[in-house]
This record gives sequence, C-alpha cells and structure tokens, in this order.
Amino acid sequence: MSQPAASNDIGVDEISPQKDASGTRGVGVGPQILSTANESEVIVGPLLNYRRMSNEKTGEPVWHGSVLVVATPGQSSPELTLSPAGAVNPAEENTIFTGPASRTFGADKLYEDPDKAFWRFLIELPFQQFESKWEYKVKGLAYVDEKNTVKPQVFAVPSIAQSMRILFHSCNGFSVGTDINAWNGPALWNDVLRMHGQRPFHVMIGGGDQIYNDGVRVDGPLRPWTDIGNPHKRREFPFGEKMRAECDEYYFKNYVRWYGQKPFSNANGQIPQLNIWDDHDIIDGFGSYTDHFMKCSVFRGIGGVAHKYYLLFQHHMAPPKSTFTTDAPKTTEVGSEGTPVDPVQLKDTFVMTNDLDDPSFIIGSKPGPYVEERSRNIYCRLGARIAFCGIDARTERTRHQINYPETYKLIFDRLAQEFEANKELKHLILLLGVPIAYPRLQWLENIFSSPLIAPIKFLNKRFGFGGSIFNKFDGNVDLLDDLDDHYTAHQHKHERRDLIHMLQNLAKKHSVRVTILGGDVHLAAIGRFYSKPKLGIPAERDFRYMPNVISSAITNKPPPQAVANLLAKRNKIHHLDHDTDETLLEIFDRDPGHGGKVNGASANGSEASGAEIANGKGKIEKKTSDANHATMPSRNYAIICESNPSPTATTSAPAPSASASATPAPAPAATTTNGDTNPDVIEQDQTQTSSPPDPKYNARKPIHIGEQGAGTGHPAANGLTETKLCGPFGLDVTLRVEISPSDKEGHTDGYGFSVPALDAGAYADHGEKW
Repeated sequence: MSQPAASNDIGVDEISPQKDASGTRGVGVGPQILSTANESEVIVGPLLNYRRMSNEKTGEPVWHGSVLVVATPGQSSPELTLSPAGAVNPAEENTIFTGPASRTFGADKLYEDPDKAFWRFLIELPFQQFESKWEYKVKGLAYVDEKNTVKPQVFAVPSIAQSMRILFHSCNGFSVGTDINAWNGPALWNDVLRMHGQRPFHVMIGGGDQIYNDGVRVDGPLRPWTDIGNPHKRREFPFGEKMRAECDEYYFKNYVRWYGQKPFSNANGQIPQLNIWDDHDIIDGFGSYTDHFMKCSVFRGIGGVAHKYYLLFQHHMAPPKSTFTTDAPKTTEVGSEGTPVDPVQLKDTFVMTNDLDDPSFIIGSKPGPYVEERSRNIYCRLGARIAFCGIDARTERTRHQINYPETYKLIFDRLAQEFEANKELKHLILLLGVPIAYPRLQWLENIFSSPLIAPIKFLNKRFGFGGSIFNKFDGNVDLLDDLDDHYTAHQHKHERRDLIHMLQNLAKKHSVRVTILGGDVHLAAIGRFYSKPKLGIPAERDFRYMPNVISSAITNKPPPQAVANLLAKRNKIHHLDHDTDETLLEIFDRDPGHGGKVNGASANGSEASGAEIANGKGKIEKKTSDANHATMPSRNYAIICESNPSPTATTSAPAPSASASATPAPAPAATTTNGDTNPDVIEQDQTQTSSPPDPKYNARKPIHIGEQGAGTGHPAANGLTETKLCGPFGLDVTLRVEISPSDKEGHTDGYGFSVPALDAGAYADHGEKW
C-alpha cells in the first residue's frame, strides 16, 4: 500500500544531480510516495544475471553477478542475503567452502516512477575447488500477484578448474498473429528446467529476441500510426510526450508479463542470464528498413523506449535520463553522451546517474543511427578456459551495415588483450544476433527487390492485394527486412568476410578455437567455416575451422517444412575466399522422436508424440523431408560444455596437440541414414589428429572425429554426459529439439557433435602454406 507524500511542479530538482533516500545518486526527485506495507511488494523478479570473473591470476577467482527486483514505488532499500548451499555433486556434500558463510548486499535504485521501482543487487562470491551451489534471498518480499510464492533461489557455479556449462537460446517469444495456445506457450523452458535439474547450467546466453514487442503496432499505442496508409505521412508523424508515455507503459507491461510467466520466470531466478538484443526486443525489422524511413520520429522514439527497458530488465543497468521525443527538441539533438535530459520525463521520476559501466562492456564510441545511445558489446570469461564475446548487432545497424568499423576495432583490441594476458583460454564463444554460416538467399532477395514486384506493390497499396505479403511500415515485401538482417545478405557481404578474417587471425595468433552462436531464423542448424581440403589441414590444427551453432527459436513457431527443405537444398559448399569454404553439417539423422529413447521414454518409430511420449502412445508429425539432414524446423535450444570438464592438465598449461590427448571414450560409428557405414567419414583412432581431408571430400559430412556420428547417436546428444572427445580441451555441443508442440511439458530429442581445441603450434613447421 503506497500513498503520496507530497507533490511538486517541475523545477531545478528534477534535472539536478542529487541523492535519493536510499543514498543513490541520480536526477529527479521520484514519485514522492511512501509505502505503508511491511513487506516489499514485488511486481516481477528476482532476475539473476552473470557479469564477469575477476582475480583469475591470483588463483582465487571471484564470480560477479546481479539480481534485479521490480517492486511497487515508495519502498525502502531492500537487502539480499547470499549463502553457500552445498556442492552440486552429492559425493562432495561435506566439502568446506572458503570465504564467509553468508553475506548481505544492499540494493541500488536504478529507476523509480509512480508505477514501479527497479532495485539491483550487485553480488559476488569466491569460486570453490568444487562445483558449488549458492542460495540467495531478498528479505521481506511479497508479490503483488498473490498466486506467486516467495522462496530462496539457488544457482550453480563451476569449480576453479571448470569452464561453465552453457545454455544458449534465442527468439523467446511469439510473432504477431501466432496462436500461442497451439504452441503451448514457452513450453521448452520446462525441458530446460528438467535438464538443469539433472546437471545444472552455469549461465544462459540469450542471443536476441528475449522478448517480442511487435504487438505495440497491433494492439498497442502505435496502431493508429501503423494504420496510416500514406508512407510520407507515416514518416512525418510526430513522437510526442503522450505517445512516448504510452509506449513506455506498453514495453514495461510486456516485460512484466513475459518475464513473470512460468516456466521462463523460474529459469530466470536460477540460471544467470547473459544477453544481447535483436530486432524483436525493439520491434520487428528495426534497423533493416530504408534509412529515410528508419530516421522517422516514431522509430527513433520506440528505439529509445525499448533501449531503456533492455538495459533495466536484461542488463540490470540504469537507463538514460530521458529518451527521444519530438516535444523536447533537446532530445532530438543527440551528442556523444546520448539523449539529453527532458524535464517533463523526469516529473515524479528518479533515474540513477552514478551507475558505472561494468568492465565486461565494450562501449561503442558513438551513438547508433536510430537508437540514440552507444552499443554495448560484451566480453567476459566463462570459467577456466572459455572466453565469451557478444556483439551488439542492433544498436548500430542500418540496412547497409551491422556495426561501425570503429566498434570492430574496439572489440578485437579487447580480445587480443585478453588472450595475450590469459594463455589458459582455449575457446572463444562469439555471440551474433543472426547466423553467419548459412545458405545464401540472394536469389530470393533479387526477386523481392525486382521491378517485377512493383505492380503487385501498387495493387497492395490501392486495393490490399496480397495483404500479408507486404509489411505495414515501408510497404516492402515482409520477408525482405529479415533477409536484409542476415550476414549473408549481399549488402553485408564485405563486412561478413572482414569479420571472419579478423576471427581467423585471432584464432591463429592465440591458438584459440572460435565457436559462433546465432539465432533469429527459427530453426536449428550447424554451419562451419573451414580450410579448403586442397590445403590438407586437419581440423584440430585448422584456425579457419569455426562452427556456427544456429539455435532458434526456443519459443516462437518454426517456419513451414517447405522453407526448411528449401534451405537444405541451398546448402551448397560456398567459398568465402581463396582458402576458406563453408557449408552446413548434416547433423539431423532423423526427425525428433522418431526412434530411440527420448528423455528416458520410449519413442518407437513414429508411434509416440509430444505430450504422449511419457505414456508411449500417439503419433509424431514428420518435420523434414527424407533428403533434409541440415535444417530442422522445430523449436530448440543448445547446450555447450567442455568434453573433459576437469582436465588433468593444469589450467595454465598450454594445449597439447590432439595426438597427445588422454584416451577418450570410443567414438560412435558414422553412418548414413540407411545405417550403412559412411564412406565420406575420415576413419581414425580418436586419440590421433585427423588425417588431412581428401580434396574431393564432401564437407557436408563429418570432417573430424568430433563430427563423426553427429546426430542422435553421438555421445553429446543427451546433453548430460561429457564425451571426452577432441582432446582435453574439446567442447560438446547439443541441440535439444522439440518433439511435438502439443506437448505442454516440451520434451525434446538431442543431436550432438564435438568441437576440437586448436593446436596452432603446428603452423610453425609450415610457414605460409597454411
């Protein structure tokens, strides 16, 4: 229960830096409401984030993260207690924790207005010699929604010697017009929680579209603007204070609805998030429409509002003091520090201003062209041997660029610095919003951009002909903005090639294997870059070998089977340059649920289906053609972890060549879809380095030991047990694919392969040949 304490007109206090009652420095005096409740009334939360590691060189590394609680306004500063909760492995339950038994952390007020207050706890803890569990509890919480119950949250942290066990997801929402009930909402998060319960994830990486805000133009405040038929009038439409406030309310309520919905909300409190954003976090296609249209007031306005809540909910950071509005001319004149203060927006509002950027952020040097703020790229370590970099590919995006050249320089300077200083790092996980090793669709772009489409556009404009084919923004074909988003779009061709070359140089110089994550396309696939077979380089020593794990969507519906089959037919062997090829791995040996066992339940042929898997009855719909083994149109997520989570070698030791690895478990036999031995597979003992590929080799098939038997028969397919493939520093990758959308529990089937570490020391004997 809250009540107003006083009211005041806009004055100097609204824009002058000051401290609020909690001691946080900021601008604005806040809503002047005092809570009479004995407990903190929570709207949504707690939400747990991972930020970074520190003190790695001392042998006593520290884990850094944050917890966010969104509460009703006018409450006093809450407190959080963090305590050890035992070892993950029951056999280590009596192990003694180092460090304090428990710690109490105060909260920072990031933002407060008459409807809500954002409280953030910055927490830290010491890594242990064993994989550990930690419990946190915010004192005196009570939910506004009485159906929610308050309980302590527990999360897992790897040991000092381990790298993190990673969950990767993207497209966590539904496109406008989707029948959500037909897809059982976010059902796959039930499967995530099941897997987490068997072997906990240490971090969950969000690859963009963690939320879908597209409804703002259908049932939200942008509907009147969207309905304007004249493109010129739509471009000139103002984004005044009233529309800004309405959009602000819409985005906030949509975040509360989605982030407070089970089972996604349960995962948010137990698995630390690490996110970048993409277009649907703002609105569909943002950044990929024509430049003169993207610069219109409405796009700039919603870009600012979406960025505000992206910072608050997904990064636990204080937002800018104001966002763009045409009613405040100062906000339209953006400088290097972003949007200037608008006193009207600060009425009854408080915004923290002394929130220091976390060292994990690589901040762009200038604001984006349509979002009036600078990009936030991320670097951090994921435990002992894995580095992570997430590129913000939306803030600076236009139809003709993804990131500024200056931003790439900042990112790769930071990466070079980190790998030079930390020789124990063996892998770089690079997160991009969209796939980069993916079938070319330039022929489809050419059709959509062709003058032949002009008569159809005219008929659509005048008579509504082909209505759903054309978007409501700029009148172009609706799929064109999605195609323009892709790195493989013709206008991004040079930027894409330059990025891959920078990654190749980084991999070669620092002997680090690069694995790329990408989402967006609503299906699962595994792309790879690799050296042309004529160069004769085994994958373990190939700095050009970079898998692209394409996992999307965890919630949104997949494309039709015909689209996935068409993409698979376009799975050619492409030539990035004179020495680098690329293609998709044929990993899908069968459709999910068609044979074998699924989560311990029998799935006989096609006689088990979705929700009925547990009962062993029902029928599973086929998802792909018999010829498609490269793309899977079914909801999915990915698991990435080390093949040998606790190598016997010390973490600071240099990586040995693959031939010097410990003896791993036997590799699965690589077979064709009819069960025969695959003649294309490079046969070898897996303790040895792969043989150089034959120049006539079919690279859609496995090209190294970790790819042999890729699919449901691979040891990595279950996502729970390490394969011990690819030497002591290999990675296991699992795609968990939904069996049936009618299954409310979201059961999945697994497809696996492994990634070798890189032994760049082999280059010394070959000079410039490689």
